[in-house]
Amino acid sequence: MRHLIDILDLSTEEIDELIVTAKDIIENPKKYSEACHGKKLATLFFEPSTRTRLSFEAAMYELGGNVISVSSAASSSASKGESVADTAKVVSCYADIIAMRHPKEGAPYVASMNASIPVINAGDGGHSHPTQTLADLLTICCEKGRLDNLTVGFCGDLKFGRTVHSLISAMSRYTNIKFVLVSPVELKVPSYVKKDIIQRKNIEYVQTTDLESVMPELDVLYMTRVQKERFFNEEDYLRLKDSYILTPEKLKNAKDDLIILHPLPRVNEIAVSIDDDPRACYFKQVYYAKIMRMSLILKCLGEER
Repeated sequence: MRHLIDILDLSTEEIDELIVTAKDIIENPKKYSEACHGKKLATLFFEPSTRTRLSFEAAMYELGGNVISVSSAASSSASKGESVADTAKVVSCYADIIAMRHPKEGAPYVASMNASIPVINAGDGGHSHPTQTLADLLTICCEKGRLDNLTVGFCGDLKFGRTVHSLISAMSRYTNIKFVLVSPVELKVPSYVKKDIIQRKNIEYVQTTDLESVMPELDVLYMTRVQKERFFNEEDYLRLKDSYILTPEKLKNAKDDLIILHPLPRVNEIAVSIDDDPRACYFKQVYYAKIMRMSLILKCLGEER
């Protein structure tokens, strides 16, 4: 049985296969409209989500399948003290595949060890968000035409941003990649990401607090919000939340073919005036996320069969 808990669970060859399938879904949607007929996806979301949960559910419906859902911890037996392991065993009796988001790191892994159906990690705490990473990779591939020979800038909350950690892991496996890490000192990339991924693979990288100074060299700019829900101290959040706000003025020296990504939700780190800039790809990213989740569901259910 195939689960997806971390982006490194997939080889680059498997990621390439998912991208090929995703592109075929874009070109031939009718071909896939009944691919999951008679199958059920359980979306178990113990943490607030709009895009990820709806994206998974839309993906399953567009594949001809059905969805059963838990949209918060309060509406599930978790509020009564049921363990993740027991929840996974129970839901395995109702569905064919699970997508789980949980505030505790490692919860989807525990679910996968106890479920009798495939489990997909839809985000666990500040750890990993592999399906967002797959969506990011598809967006970059479709908009830039490649996943190698790129300078990728990450800006904002690089400490708690699970999407950042997952994308760095994934992009580190492609050739001639350079990372530019832009953040306040307090929100730098964790040392384990830098040491175990970037430095271990001898990938070129720059760490800075100044976005405008590195803007001219970027092929991809990945903006992130400062996540209030990850802070224990509201004073720290208020002090750091407006550290980087992307405006047209700051894009003055950017490349014409730069693409701007953001996992959303946006608060105010990207000015609304940038939305009409052809380099703004964050809403395209939402579309690509649905398509990639369709491709992943097909892979997980297909390998089970």
